[in-house]
Amino acid sequence: MTRIRILIVDDHPLFLEGIATVIAHAEDMELAGRATSGRQAVEEFKRVRPEVTLMDLRLPDMSGIAAVAAIRADFPDAKVIMLTTFEGDVEIQRALAAGVRAYLLKSAPLEELVQVIRKVHSGRKHLPPEVAENLVGHFDGDALSEREIEVLRRMAEGDRNRDIGECLEISEETVKVHIRHIMDKLGAKDRTQAVAIGIRRGVIHL
Repeated sequence: MTRIRILIVDDHPLFLEGIATVIAHAEDMELAGRATSGRQAVEEFKRVRPEVTLMDLRLPDMSGIAAVAAIRADFPDAKVIMLTTFEGDVEIQRALAAGVRAYLLKSAPLEELVQVIRKVHSGRKHLPPEVAENLVGHFDGDALSEREIEVLRRMAEGDRNRDIGECLEISEETVKVHIRHIMDKLGAKDRTQAVAIGIRRGVIHL
């Protein structure tokens, strides 16, 4: 039997070992390699050329999305499953845009992970129902611009409008306009709620 060769990328040792154990017990799979950072993942992928890669979204040196983009720059056919504890729709969109074939929550049953690996290996894609629903719920043209994301990030750090303006080299009035747009797009009543929604949806990270 030809086995599916898998690369696991995660910086949590217990989770890494848990997945490795699951793969070891699947007759049609084998562990090709493991990595604990984005850079290591890129190098390990080049070395072992896995058929499926399990990639953690949050890594210590770069995001899993950036690591996927780096891998697919050289290996456009790479099949990657993004593993995460987050359901933020913005991150899902970024992951899919980077070429991820499947998005799976770490809370999913291990048997589901095995099934998704087989599914992706056969050329299909996978999004859990709750993730797909979250994604569809925000496909309404409310994406923040890069400047609005930067303003929101500064708001999350507690900066005042004047401080934000000085940092971004724009007027305080322009900052206020950006904040109004941010609140409208996110459906927030105030700055605090805008920051909370931005974090929950994966627009910004603390």
